[in-house]
Amino acid sequence: MTIAVTGTSGHLGRLVVESLLARGAAPADVVALARSTEKVADLAARGVVVREADYDRPETLALALDGVDVLVLVSGSAVGQRVRQHGAVIDAAKGAGVGRVIYTSAPHADTSPLVLAPEHKATEELLAASGLSTTVLRNGWYTENYLDDVRGAGESGEIVRSVGDGRVASASRADYAEAAAVVALDARLGGSPAGSHDGAVYELSGDVAWDFDELAAAAAEILGRPVTYRRLTADEHRAALLAAGLDEGTAGFVVALDGDTRDGLLAETSGDLARLIGRPTTPLAEGLRRALDA
Repeated sequence: MTIAVTGTSGHLGRLVVESLLARGAAPADVVALARSTEKVADLAARGVVVREADYDRPETLALALDGVDVLVLVSGSAVGQRVRQHGAVIDAAKGAGVGRVIYTSAPHADTSPLVLAPEHKATEELLAASGLSTTVLRNGWYTENYLDDVRGAGESGEIVRSVGDGRVASASRADYAEAAAVVALDARLGGSPAGSHDGAVYELSGDVAWDFDELAAAAAEILGRPVTYRRLTADEHRAALLAAGLDEGTAGFVVALDGDTRDGLLAETSGDLARLIGRPTTPLAEGLRRALDA
């Protein structure tokens, strides 16, 4: 049985492939799909099947998915383009006879006011209408999203945000990738494990919801210098981002995400992620340190 993973030249897709191999998948049974196959040539050298798959070139997708039994559809990174891109992959998966699609979505995508949710909600609706067997992994926030804050604190001694007292139940990308690999391998094996994931929707997040004072403390531990969290209002934050050279759209998006954090939309600790991977999720400071070392 063959498992394909999209976006393998990116961070999460690559880690899903690595997790599949670490959990015993034969390299010849894993298909790494990438827009630029040169970027995953090292996987091909290890025996992984590498195929071109470009979300923006639907003609590449049918060949890419030929003979695939289970597809891990890693959501695209192009905001505003995801629904069209994901729809092309779903159509190709249906045409190729893929047995299961595992999609990396966003927290409570069907009901959340999270600024990123609408495109994921629309993709989940496309999957539901496709008739394909599906599993939805609603990935929470990645610890790696805060690397720039830590790096900046190395210079300034501050983490400056407009999240108020909001909390984030983050986990490392490797944790989320391992969950995708677990579900994909269970689907491949068939029987009751696969049945338990068929049609399932998992709300994935870290075990601990931390606040930004705790992020500053983790940064201080890693950097070996004092770091504090300085709170801004949304207007102050927008003005600071514009002064730093961001355009209005990007500044507004960042401030909206901080508002979502302030409103508690990233704070849920469901326990689903730890249950899927069979271990606690990676603690904040450890996840940051590993990412910085990498």
